[in-house]
Amino acid sequence: MTYAELVCASNYSFLRGASPPERLILRALELGYSGLGLCDRNSVAGVVRALGALEDLRDDADLSARAKKFKFVVGARLVFSDGAPDVVAYPRNRAGWGQLCRLLTTGKRRAKKGECLLNFDDLLADARDLLLILPPQRPQPDLETFLVKAREKCAGLWLGINMPRGGADRRRLHVLSDLARRLSVKILAHNDVLYAGPEDRPLQDVLSCVRERVTLAQAGRRLESNAERHLKAPGEMARLFADAPEAIGETELFLSRIKFHLRELSYEYPDEPVPQNWTPQAWLEELVRRGLPQRYPNGAPQKVRDLLANELALIAELDYAPYFLTIHDIVAFAREQGILCQGRGSAANSAVCYVLGITAVDPAVNDLLFARFISSERREPPDIDVDFEHERREEVIQHIYRKYGRERAGLAAEVICYRPRSALRDVAKVFGLSEDTIGALSSLQWGSHGSPRLGGAEIAQAGLDPDNPVIAQVLCFAQKILGFPRHLSQHVGGFVLTRGRLDEICPIGNAAMADRTFLEWDKEDIATLGLMKVDVLALGMLTCIRKAFDLLYAHKGLRMGLADVPTEEKAVYDMLCAGDSIGVFQVESRAQMNMLPHLRPQKFYDLVIEVAIVRPGPIQGDMVHPYLRRRADLEPVAFPSPAPGRGDPHELRGVLGRTLGVPLFQEQAMRLAMVAAEFSEAEVNRLRRAMATFRNLGEIGQFEKLLVERMVARGYERDFAQRCFEQIKGFGAYGFPESHAASFAILVYISAWLKCRHPQVFACALLNSQPMGFYAPAQIVRDAREHGVEIRPVDVNASLWDNSLERGEDGLALRIGFRQVSGLREDEGAKLVAARGQGGFETLETCAARTGLSSRTLKLLADADAFRSCRALTSEPRERFDRRAALWAARRLPGAKPLPLFAAAGIEELTEEPDPVLPALGIGEQVVADYQSLRLSLNAHPMQLLRPLFSREKFSSAGALAGCSDGVWRKAAGLVLVRQRPGTGTMVFVTLEDETGVINVAIYASLFEQFRRETMASRLMAVEGRVQRSWAGVVHLLARRVYDRSEELARLAEGLQGRADRARHPRNVRVIPRSRDFH
Repeated sequence: MTYAELVCASNYSFLRGASPPERLILRALELGYSGLGLCDRNSVAGVVRALGALEDLRDDADLSARAKKFKFVVGARLVFSDGAPDVVAYPRNRAGWGQLCRLLTTGKRRAKKGECLLNFDDLLADARDLLLILPPQRPQPDLETFLVKAREKCAGLWLGINMPRGGADRRRLHVLSDLARRLSVKILAHNDVLYAGPEDRPLQDVLSCVRERVTLAQAGRRLESNAERHLKAPGEMARLFADAPEAIGETELFLSRIKFHLRELSYEYPDEPVPQNWTPQAWLEELVRRGLPQRYPNGAPQKVRDLLANELALIAELDYAPYFLTIHDIVAFAREQGILCQGRGSAANSAVCYVLGITAVDPAVNDLLFARFISSERREPPDIDVDFEHERREEVIQHIYRKYGRERAGLAAEVICYRPRSALRDVAKVFGLSEDTIGALSSLQWGSHGSPRLGGAEIAQAGLDPDNPVIAQVLCFAQKILGFPRHLSQHVGGFVLTRGRLDEICPIGNAAMADRTFLEWDKEDIATLGLMKVDVLALGMLTCIRKAFDLLYAHKGLRMGLADVPTEEKAVYDMLCAGDSIGVFQVESRAQMNMLPHLRPQKFYDLVIEVAIVRPGPIQGDMVHPYLRRRADLEPVAFPSPAPGRGDPHELRGVLGRTLGVPLFQEQAMRLAMVAAEFSEAEVNRLRRAMATFRNLGEIGQFEKLLVERMVARGYERDFAQRCFEQIKGFGAYGFPESHAASFAILVYISAWLKCRHPQVFACALLNSQPMGFYAPAQIVRDAREHGVEIRPVDVNASLWDNSLERGEDGLALRIGFRQVSGLREDEGAKLVAARGQGGFETLETCAARTGLSSRTLKLLADADAFRSCRALTSEPRERFDRRAALWAARRLPGAKPLPLFAAAGIEELTEEPDPVLPALGIGEQVVADYQSLRLSLNAHPMQLLRPLFSREKFSSAGALAGCSDGVWRKAAGLVLVRQRPGTGTMVFVTLEDETGVINVAIYASLFEQFRRETMASRLMAVEGRVQRSWAGVVHLLARRVYDRSEELARLAEGLQGRADRARHPRNVRVIPRSRDFH
C-alpha cells in the first residue's frame, strides 16, 4: 500500500521538531512513502533544504529510483493567537504559494522577531488556492464552526486524524469521522510527526525543555507521553487506521491535488534603474561607455576593450543587465552621500564592474577570470559583494528599502545553529546543572566550532567528576543538537530585490533591529532557487580610511579619496617587511605579521599573495613553504609537467607563472583542474560550487579520485596531484579567489600608507572606528607611541567625543576622547563639549553646574582621571587635582547618592565633611583604575610593574626573546592579547604582550589538551619552552608548559584604598580586558 505523511515538522520548527529536513526525506524514502509534506510551525524555513536533499538523493545509486517517484510538497502549520485550532496549509499552485507567503508575512510583520501573530480571519481573507488540514489533538466544542468557515473559503478541506496511542484513539477516530461525514469533509490520516524515528524521542524532550525553559524534572505534561510521533511504516499506519482505511487513501488523493513545486519560483530583476526609452542592456552599455574615460583618461588598452566586449555579449545572452544596473545604482547612491564603498569577491574578475566603479581591480594590470564570476554553462545568478563603511551602511540599507519597498526587498536570513558552547549551556540547564558547573563545562570549549565531546581528564580539569552520569548525558545530547537551528537572524547584508512582490516568494519578518526585515531563507536556500542576491556588507576599515581622509583634510589640507593614495612607495613596503602591521587591514593577525618578513612584499601583487597565502587552501595543500623558499631563492622555480607525449610540457606556466609554479588561488585550482586533469567546463563548475562554501567539504571529497588519477595518468607526480587536491579541500573550508585578494590588497596598501606616512592620523581614525580588527585600544595606543605619536589623556577641558588631533610639541598629538570612557554615553559627551564652548571648566563643581550632567556621569569622568586640568574648589590654582580627589568631589555634589551607611539608615548626611587629606595614588593603583575606566593606560604597562617579580623567577622579556638563538630554553610571561586556533591546524597560537613588545607562543594541540584551562582562562599567561627562530628572523616560543598567573594582576592594586563611596577587593578588579579569540 502507499502512504504519504502530510503533517510533519522538522527542526526548523525551532526547538519543536527533532530531526533535520534532510533526515526526514531520507527516512520517508527508506520506509517506502509515496511522498512527504513538510509543515513547520508558522514557517517555511526548512523547505529548500528538504528539496535539495531530495534532488541529491535522485543521484544516489541505492535510492535513485524511489527518489524520482517521490513527491515532496511544502506548506506550513498555522498556529493562531485567537484560540482557533491549528491549520496545516498547502498551496495547490503558484498562486496558493503566494497567498501562504503573504499570510505568514502578515503575522510576522505585526509581531516581534521570531514570532507570528495570526488570527483565523487572516487565513480566511485569502485562501482560494490553499488546501487545508485541521489536525485537532482532541475534539473541540467549536471545531465544527471553524470547519464550516474554512470550507467556504479554501480550495479544499480535510479533517486530520492521528492515532497517538493515548488510550482513547478509536473513540476519538469515530467522533471525528462522524463530524466529518456530517459536514461532508474528508478525513485524512497523519501521525503529527516531530522526528524521524522513535530513538529521537529523548532528544525531542530535551528540545522541549529548552523551549519551555524548564528542567526535565520540572517538565511534566509539557513533554510527549510516548515515542509515537515519528515516521511510521505505511503498513503500521494502515493497521492503526483499520477502522477508517479511506483516511490512508486520502493522503494520495491530497498529494494529487498539489501541482505547486518550489522550482516554479521564477525571478525577475527590478527595473527601477533603467531610464525611460532604454532597454536594460542598452543602458548598461551606455554607462560602460561613459565610465571608460573616467577609468582610463589616456585611453583604454585594447585588452580592456576586448574584455568589455566579451563580457557585455555574455551579459546580454544571459539577460543579466538589470542586475548590474541595480548594483551600480546602489553604489552611485553611496558615492553621492560620501560613503566609501568597494566591490570584492568574484565580481572583481569583471571589467564591466571595474568600469562602472563597482570594483577597484584594474583588468589592464590583472589577469581576470570572468568565468569565475559568470558562465554561460552555469547559468547561475551573479553574486556581487560590495563593502560599505560599517558606521554608514545603514543609510544604504534604508535607501534600498525606500526605493523598492518592503514587499519587494528583504535581507536574507542567517540560520543561528547550535555550536559547542551554546549546546552545552542549553542542555546542561535542562539537566538541572548549576550555573557554576555550566560555566566550568562551557569554559572548556574553544570558540564556536568543533565538538562538545570532552574527555575525562578535561572534565576533571574543570573540577568536575568525569564519572558523573548526568554530565555524560549532557555531553551526549549537546553533541546531538550540534548544528540544529536555534532561531533565525538577519544576514550580515545579503539583500534579495525583485520586480514583483518578494513576499509572494518567501515570507518576510521583522528583525530585532529597528526598520530591518528579512526573509526566512538563507543565502544557500536563495542560491538553490536561483534568486538574485545583492550583498551590502559592512567593513570597518572603510570607516577608518574615510575618517583618516577627513582628518588629513582638516589638519593637513590634503583632500584624498581611495584613488588618490600614492602607489608603490618603498617606505610602506619596508614597514610591512618588518612585520610592523598592527591595525593594517587583513595583515594584522600574528600569522600575517609573521608571514610578512618571510614574504617581504615589494610591490602590489605581493600584497595580493600575502592576503591569500595565510588561508586553509594553501596551508592544507602544503604550498606555503615551497612558495616562500622559491621567493627567497632557496629552491629553484620549477613547473610540474605531464609525461612526454601527454601534453604541452609548459602547460602550467600560464597557470602558475606569477606564483613561481605553486598554486595559491582558487582560480588557479580551477585552471589547474582544466589543464592538468582535463576537466570539462561542467566538471569545473561542479568543482567551483563545491569550493563555494565550507558546508560542502563532503562534496569536494568526491573529486579526489577524479582529479588525482587523471593528473597521474597524464604523468604528473602523485605527490603534487594529491597536494593540489588537499589545497582544493582547504579552499572548501576558506580560501580567497585572486580577484577577492586583489580587492582587499588595495585596502591593505592604503591602510599601510596611512600608518606609515601619517601614524597619528591612522591611530586616531582606527580608535574612532572601534570595534574592529584584532587589537584593543590599549595596543593601538601603544603602537602609536612606538611610532612617535604623542598621546594626551582624556580631559574635560580638551577632549571631544571622538579621539582627536591637536597641535603637539612635534607635529600633531592624539588626544584621547570621551568615547574611551567606559559607560559614558555619546549624548553626555556632546553635552559636556557644548557647555565647554562657553569657556573651560575651572573646577569639577563648575563643570557640574554648567553641563547638568548626572552624578553618575561625573563619577565616570573622575574615574577616568578626566579632571586633572581642573583644581579643587578650595585649593590653590596649581595644586594637583587627581583621580581620587575628583572622585571625592563628585561624591560631595548635591544630589549625589548617599554613602552606603547613610543610605542603609534611610537618612541624608547631616553635615558637610571637611576636605580630607587623601594619599596619592600609587602607580599600580593608577594603572588598575585606567584599565577599569578607559581599557588602556598612559601611565605604565602592567608587566612593567610586575617585572621585578618575574625577573626573580628568571623570566625573559619579549625584547630579550627577540635576541635569543634558535633552540634555547626560555620562560616568558605577558598579558594575553589574542588566542587563535585555526580550524585546520594542529597548533594553538597565543599572543602575549609585556612592556617591551609581543611574544608569539605556539602550543601543540596535544599540549593544549593538557593545559586547556590555563590556555583558555589566563589573562596573564606564563610559558616555558624552546625558542624557534626562522630564517627570516621571526621568533616563536614553542610551549612545553603553560601557567595561569592572572592572580599576579591583583598585586597592582595592593594597598588600594577604594573609591570614595565603596570598597572593592583587588581580586574582584578586572584589571585587563578580555583577549580577542579567533578560530
